[in-house]
Amino acid sequence: MVAAIAVWTYFALGPAGRGPTAKVALAAPSRAAKRGQALAQPIDFSHKIHAGDNQIACLYCHIGADQSAVATIPAVQTCMGCHRMVAAGKPEIEKLRKYWDGKQPIPWAKVYDVADHVRFTHKRHVKAGIACQTCHGPVETMPAIRLQQDLTMGFCVRCHKQHLNDKHTPASLDCATCHK
Repeated sequence: MVAAIAVWTYFALGPAGRGPTAKVALAAPSRAAKRGQALAQPIDFSHKIHAGDNQIACLYCHIGADQSAVATIPAVQTCMGCHRMVAAGKPEIEKLRKYWDGKQPIPWAKVYDVADHVRFTHKRHVKAGIACQTCHGPVETMPAIRLQQDLTMGFCVRCHKQHLNDKHTPASLDCATCHK
């Protein structure tokens, strides 16, 4: 979890202002979600309405999760594909429209993250048939996305142990599989 990570940065200038002279460990962003917590977001987006009530598949919005390491956050264009017409006059859609008109991405607060030293790929997990809900919880019931599961080594290892003997996509317990 990002809250456990120290980020190294150069920040102190020498007496003559000639450049960085010290490394300082900074705390992780204070906005990191805690288990069970939903973060304040720039737009009140409901997974319950989209994935639950309207049964929009995760991969429709999180394009590429089955093809790459990353499950992307939807582009404003994806949202506007429907919301040019659907619920167009609602206040949260008006906020969306402002990002669209300004040609700016929505600055979502990241709820799920893994440590920088972890090599994680959504593609392998999606292709192995691991449901998104395994790690992210029942998002289709969540009016606001909340951290359902701390993505700790223990959580991942328990799951990998359960899938060691899977005939089609066996998991690995080799440290190099997940650690950089």
